[in-house]
Amino acid sequence: MEGDIAEMGKFIGVGLTAFGMGGAAIGVGTVAGNYLSGALRNPSAAPGQTAMLFIGIAFAEALGIFSFLVALLLMFAV
Repeated sequence: MEGDIAEMGKFIGVGLTAFGMGGAAIGVGTVAGNYLSGALRNPSAAPGQTAMLFIGIAFAEALGIFSFLVALLLMFAV
């Protein structure tokens, strides 16, 4: 019985980490959408902002990868 409760808690924790991965997806969409909005308003400035686009996407995606790593650690290491 005690092992079942620990197993249940582990899977609840893994499910909660899905919110972190979903948040990363929302963040990437926001960064890309704002870049596209700005590029459509001022196309001549768009090439200069492309590097900032990729940096923003990388930071947002890093949080999702970190959340995925925590999920894997909860499933297999604990």
